[in-house]
Amino acid sequence: MAKATSNTALVVDALSVNFSGFKAVDQFTMIVNDGELRVLLGANGAGKTTLMDLISGRTRSTGGSVFLFERDITNWEEDKIARAGIGRKFQIPSIFRELTVAQNFSVAGTGEPSVLKNLVLTLSSEAKSRIAEVVELTGLEDVLDKRAGDLSHGQMQWLELGMLIIQDAKVILLDEPTAGMTHAETLKTSEIINRLKGQHTLLVVEHDMAFVREIASTITVMHLGKLLAEGTIEQIETNEAVKEAYLGSGGIH
Repeated sequence: MAKATSNTALVVDALSVNFSGFKAVDQFTMIVNDGELRVLLGANGAGKTTLMDLISGRTRSTGGSVFLFERDITNWEEDKIARAGIGRKFQIPSIFRELTVAQNFSVAGTGEPSVLKNLVLTLSSEAKSRIAEVVELTGLEDVLDKRAGDLSHGQMQWLELGMLIIQDAKVILLDEPTAGMTHAETLKTSEIINRLKGQHTLLVVEHDMAFVREIASTITVMHLGKLLAEGTIEQIETNEAVKEAYLGSGGIH
């Protein structure tokens, strides 16, 4: 079994999923410490998104285990895993597009699953304080009264990330957070994510290596569902096994 410590947030231990004989994730093991930002790299089809699906409960594993702060959450229902402290941000933002930005943040702050109930509930002082911090962090002060569906692509991404922070997700899974962003939006996203280090544990799947260089300290590389390599960006860039795996896609840039 992967060895956890008191500082460990997430343990993925020999995790596997078999789809009719195809091993999308194969005996994969990874340990992520509390407050760490880990980047997950791999060519298309390496198993990165499937791994995120297994951790968040979207897909059921056929072998291995997932532990959140030493608590076995393997194959729990998706909503139960979310309540336990794992937040998932998808490539297409999961926000309430007909509500304003402020209303979206309020929904996240109440913890009440019914949107209609949310709009009449009174926020706690703790929730109000957290929302104020997130508004400043995401830089959405000037669009609080704007309908979420009318935001720019980058603003929608920051809104969804802000909602996860307000919900106090202990571990945040980010699947290609800069996909479709402008250069300026990508830079701002790296600033936001860097400010979250130490306060939240983040697992980031990303292809943009310029962005990865801005945020990464430790990188885990997947290949054909397995763990291929782990280390700093300098170690990964000079790793012969990684170079060989990436030859067909032009290498890591």
